[in-house]
Amino acid sequence: MHALSPESLQMIDAIARHGSFAKAARELGKVPSALTYSVRRIEDDLDALLFDRSGHRARLTAAGEELLREGRPLLEAYDALAQRVRRIATGWETELRIAVNAALNCTALFDLAEDFEALGTGTRLRFSHEVLQGNWDALLSGRADIVIGADADGAPAEGFHSRALGNLPFVFCVAPHHPLATAPEPLAAADIDRHTAAVVADTSRRLPAGTKGLLSTQHTITLPNMELKVRAQVRGLGCGYLPEPLAAPYLSQGLLVAREVEGIGLNERLVYAWRAPAEGQALQWLLKRLQSTRLHAALLSRAHPQAASARRAS
Repeated sequence: MHALSPESLQMIDAIARHGSFAKAARELGKVPSALTYSVRRIEDDLDALLFDRSGHRARLTAAGEELLREGRPLLEAYDALAQRVRRIATGWETELRIAVNAALNCTALFDLAEDFEALGTGTRLRFSHEVLQGNWDALLSGRADIVIGADADGAPAEGFHSRALGNLPFVFCVAPHHPLATAPEPLAAADIDRHTAAVVADTSRRLPAGTKGLLSTQHTITLPNMELKVRAQVRGLGCGYLPEPLAAPYLSQGLLVAREVEGIGLNERLVYAWRAPAEGQALQWLLKRLQSTRLHAALLSRAHPQAASARRAS
C-alpha cells in the first residue's frame, strides 16, 4: 500500500510522459538521484519492474503500463477532491485548468491571464493544448475545468454546459513545389491519397481518437503541434488541411498554396464548455470574460508571427 500513494503515482506518470528521469525530476522539483531512488523503492515494494531503462528513454514495462492505466484515474480523483475542498473553504480554486484547441490563437488569452493574476486570488492558471477529441476528453476526464475551442459536432451527450465560440474554416494547403500544387482542381481523394499527410495527433486519452480531412489509407507524418505541421507542409514533407487564419500569412507570402478539394469544405463549429455547475469563483470569472465577442475573434484569427522566419528557413 505504501508503494501506491498519490505521490508515487505522480512520479511514475511524470517519468512516463517525459521518457526521462531528469526531466520528470525538474517538473516535480526533485533531485534526479532522489527520484531514481524513490522509483526503485516502489519497484521493490511491488516486486515488479516498472521501467525499461536499457535505451535512451525510460519506457514503461507491461506492469508499469497497467499501473498507470489504473492509477491515472485515481490521481484525477485525488486532484478533483482537493479542488472541491478548497472551493468549499474559500470559493477560489487551487488551480484552474484551461484546455485550448491547438488550432486557436492561444496568445489571445494573455491579456485575460494578466488581468486574472492582478486579482491576487492565489488560483494558479494551467493552460494545455489539445487536438481533436482531446478537447472533450480533457473536460470529461477531469484534466481540464474548461475547454476553449471544442468541436460542437463531437460533443458528448450530457454532463456539461457550452456556449458558441465561432466557426473555424480550414483550407487544404501544399508547398509550391509539392506535386499537388499543379494537379488539376478540384483534387480527388485518389489524388490526395497518393501523398503523405502532415498531421497532429489527437490528444484524447479515453475517448476514441478522431481525424479531420484525413483519408483512411493515407500515409502520414505525425507532428507534435500545429506550428510544426505548418513548417512540415512549407517544406513539402506533407499535405493537409490547416485553419484558414493560421494558413493566411503563409499563403500570402507564397510559402503555401491553397488547393480546392472535391466535396464539402472543412469547417468546425467551435464552443467553449465546462462541467456543470460552475462552482469555483475563478471559473465563474473566466466564463464572464469569455462572453466577449472581441476575444472570440482574437482566438479565431490566428496571425502567425513565424511566417517570415519560415521563409528564411525554407
